[in-house]
Amino acid sequence: MLSSRSWGMGDLGDLAETASWAGRALGAGFVQINPLHAAVPTVPSDPSPYRPSSRRFSDPVHLRIEAVPEYAYVTGPGRERLDALGERAAALRAAVLHEGAHIDRDAVWALKREALEILLAVPLGPGRRAEYCDYLAAQGRALDDHATWYALAEIHGPHWHTWPEGLRDPRSPETAAARGELLDRVEFHSRAAFLTDQQLRAASHAAAEAGMAVGIVHDLAVGVHPDGADTWAQQGVFADGISVGAPPDAFNSLGQDWGLPPWRPDALAATGYAAYRGLLRGLLRHAGALRMDHVMGLFRLWWIPRDAEGGDPTRGTYVRYDAEAMLAVLVLEAHRAGAPVVGEDLGTVEPGVREALARRGVLGTSVLWFERHWDKDGQPPLDPAEWRQGCVATATTHDLPSTAARLTGEHVALRHRLGLLSRPLAEEQAEDRAEVAAWLRDLAALGLLPDRALGHGADDEEDEIRAVHRFLLATPAAMVGIWLPDTVGDRRPQNLPGTSDEYPNWRLPVADAAGRPVTLEELAASPRLLRLMEVVEPHVPARTPPPPARPA
Repeated sequence: MLSSRSWGMGDLGDLAETASWAGRALGAGFVQINPLHAAVPTVPSDPSPYRPSSRRFSDPVHLRIEAVPEYAYVTGPGRERLDALGERAAALRAAVLHEGAHIDRDAVWALKREALEILLAVPLGPGRRAEYCDYLAAQGRALDDHATWYALAEIHGPHWHTWPEGLRDPRSPETAAARGELLDRVEFHSRAAFLTDQQLRAASHAAAEAGMAVGIVHDLAVGVHPDGADTWAQQGVFADGISVGAPPDAFNSLGQDWGLPPWRPDALAATGYAAYRGLLRGLLRHAGALRMDHVMGLFRLWWIPRDAEGGDPTRGTYVRYDAEAMLAVLVLEAHRAGAPVVGEDLGTVEPGVREALARRGVLGTSVLWFERHWDKDGQPPLDPAEWRQGCVATATTHDLPSTAARLTGEHVALRHRLGLLSRPLAEEQAEDRAEVAAWLRDLAALGLLPDRALGHGADDEEDEIRAVHRFLLATPAAMVGIWLPDTVGDRRPQNLPGTSDEYPNWRLPVADAAGRPVTLEELAASPRLLRLMEVVEPHVPARTPPPPARPA
């Protein structure tokens, strides 16, 4: 979500302002975000936040440069350079907002990195120095390894398996010597991590001061890049030559290979789950709650052997983890942080998983279109009262069409344009229209949808989206989420699974129904959003915030 101040993509300043506005003006209890994990520094970089270099530390690309305290102390040529960078950032922002350009993370980072080189040359004052030293002490070896990997990647590239042999081991004499030689670059990346942590803390405080019952919900990706900082620093706990994915099923006969190396369950147990505990503590440091992507991975993961040509998901097998131990560590750290945990439990879930999570207070994820009686003829939707209480209820997710796209059939047309349909367009559209019509009839029968909303005009679409959220609010769900693009009628998915170059995944700004990008300031004043919130606001104070996850 861009604002008029961000440098071509949303930043942590925007997050703080969003939390403050949503809490104060809308009465929202939480703001959920995609992972902020540190990315692999390739050019072009992978725009997906779900295949990061490190899950322990956040990416400084999200920094708001002007909010760094040292910014105010830069003078002379440094100030002139910062002003010039700001002008280039304004051009990036204008290209996204007014010229149809996609969000360019690499261009944004190039500007912010140059700005940080200027800012980090400013000596820290005594108080700031003390804060920084406290942060270094708290993060310890994990931060030192993280910063060292990024310093080495600047010289040898981001794929540590191809580095000189001595540098492939973070504990080798060669790495120790290189760390000393690159001390200034290690310091740069350590300071960048410190600044990011401070701005995350500021965003968390903004949510609390706005009266949010939960606050900012951070997202934990299921894994990391095989050549990233985490796998280099923690080689002993990652399975070499293995990636995780999904087995073949009715929807994908070839299965899925996500290209993420799994943790070794034996190594985790032998080390007292230290890497897992450290990861959770780092994420929960400034989180109001934590969402875990593919929470079923605490129980088992589909391991796929890899060779020179990659992996074949059909040759994989499930490998089990000690779920009791994994859950115990999770709920203990969440309990210490006072944070609820939300598990993304969509898709194939083996029996007993949801029950085990529920016993420990871990919420599930329930999406409107999937909550049906799958064992009955016609697979009718569940009534609101039949939904589970221990969940976050939403109309969609980042991997699914927006509600406007679903209601209008735009998601089918998009997949047709990209050649992704497995059946003729007319057949897909007929099935989609029938499914939407069934939902609208149910919403009307429940008294949630005015009669005039059964057409296909713009007003009807807004009424239908409001009816969808009335339905969600009628469930007993512990938390109800509104997909931000739904507030302005965006038709475009944030991510379209099964595509790469065919679609600009993770690079589209929030836009209105006509595809015009919307700034944070415009969003806050959007009549369409305000009309939707008239439905939601009366229910917000009555919904009790979920308790933190609890030890069994």
